[in-house]
Amino acid sequence: MYLVIIAWLYVVLMMALAEALSSQGSVLGAVFTFVLYGLLPLSIVVYILGTPARKRARARREAEASADDGDAGGHAAAAASGAALAVTAERKEI
Repeated sequence: MYLVIIAWLYVVLMMALAEALSSQGSVLGAVFTFVLYGLLPLSIVVYILGTPARKRARARREAEASADDGDAGGHAAAAASGAALAVTAERKEI
C-alpha cells in the first residue's frame, strides 16, 4: 500500500513542478495541484484503508485491558475455595 501512495505523490509532485515551471503556470496553481490532486485524496484513501487495522488494534487493546483487569466490573475475583460471601447492602437515609 505504501508503494502506491509514494508513487502517486511522486506523480502529483511532478505535475505540480511542471505547472510551477511552465510559462503559463504559477506557484499558487502548483500548490493547489499538489493539495487537491495529492494530499487531500490520499489522506481520505489512507484513512479508509486503515480502518480495519484500527479496529483490530482497538479490539486487541480492549482484550488486553479486560485480561489485565480480571473482572471487567472492577470487583475482586471470587475466593478460590468457591465459598461465596453474603454481603448485604446497607442503605443510609438522609
